[in-house]
Amino acid sequence: MAKKLALNVLYNIGIFICLVLVYTGFEKKHYEYIAGAVFIGAVLVVLKIRLMKEVRNMQNKP
Repeated sequence: MAKKLALNVLYNIGIFICLVLVYTGFEKKHYEYIAGAVFIGAVLVVLKIRLMKEVRNMQNKP
Protein backbone atom coordinates (compact mmCIF):
# COMPACT_ATOMS: atom_id res chain seq x y z
CA MET A 1 0.00 0.00 0.00
CA ALA A 2 2.91 2.35 0.67
CA LYS A 3 4.11 1.87 -2.90
CA LYS A 4 0.73 2.92 -4.21
CA LEU A 5 0.76 6.00 -2.00
CA ALA A 6 4.20 6.96 -3.28
CA LEU A 7 3.08 6.37 -6.86
CA ASN A 8 0.05 8.59 -6.28
CA VAL A 9 2.30 11.36 -4.96
CA LEU A 10 4.55 11.06 -8.00
CA TYR A 11 1.54 11.26 -10.32
CA ASN A 12 0.36 14.41 -8.52
CA ILE A 13 3.78 16.02 -8.84
CA GLY A 14 3.94 15.10 -12.53
CA ILE A 15 0.50 16.57 -13.21
CA PHE A 16 1.48 19.77 -11.40
CA ILE A 17 4.69 20.06 -13.44
CA CYS A 18 2.69 19.58 -16.64
CA LEU A 19 0.33 22.38 -15.61
CA VAL A 20 3.31 24.67 -14.97
CA LEU A 21 4.75 23.77 -18.38
CA VAL A 22 1.45 24.57 -20.09
CA TYR A 23 1.35 27.96 -18.37
CA THR A 24 4.97 28.67 -19.29
CA GLY A 25 4.33 27.56 -22.86
CA PHE A 26 1.44 29.99 -23.20
CA GLU A 27 3.50 32.85 -21.76
CA LYS A 28 6.51 32.27 -24.01
CA LYS A 29 4.49 31.03 -27.04
CA HIS A 30 6.29 27.67 -27.13
CA TYR A 31 3.52 25.48 -28.42
CA GLU A 32 5.67 22.35 -28.44
CA TYR A 33 5.87 22.64 -24.62
CA ILE A 34 2.10 22.83 -24.48
CA ALA A 35 1.61 19.82 -26.75
CA GLY A 36 4.06 17.68 -24.81
CA ALA A 37 2.75 18.72 -21.42
CA VAL A 38 -0.86 18.09 -22.41
CA PHE A 39 -0.02 14.63 -23.75
CA ILE A 40 2.06 13.61 -20.72
CA GLY A 41 -0.50 15.17 -18.36
CA ALA A 42 -3.31 13.18 -19.97
CA VAL A 43 -1.33 9.95 -19.60
CA LEU A 44 -0.63 10.73 -15.95
CA VAL A 45 -4.31 11.47 -15.28
CA VAL A 46 -5.35 8.16 -16.85
CA LEU A 47 -2.75 6.27 -14.80
CA LYS A 48 -3.88 8.06 -11.64
CA ILE A 49 -7.52 7.13 -12.27
CA ARG A 50 -6.54 3.49 -12.82
CA LEU A 51 -4.53 3.53 -9.59
CA MET A 52 -7.46 5.01 -7.65
CA LYS A 53 -9.80 2.33 -9.03
CA GLU A 54 -7.32 -0.39 -8.06
CA VAL A 55 -7.01 0.94 -4.50
CA ARG A 56 -10.79 1.27 -4.20
CA ASN A 57 -11.23 -2.35 -5.31
CA MET A 58 -8.62 -3.49 -2.78
CA GLN A 59 -10.53 -1.75 0.02
CA ASN A 60 -13.91 -3.18 -0.98
CA LYS A 61 -12.77 -6.80 -0.88
CA PRO A 62 -13.39 -8.48 2.49
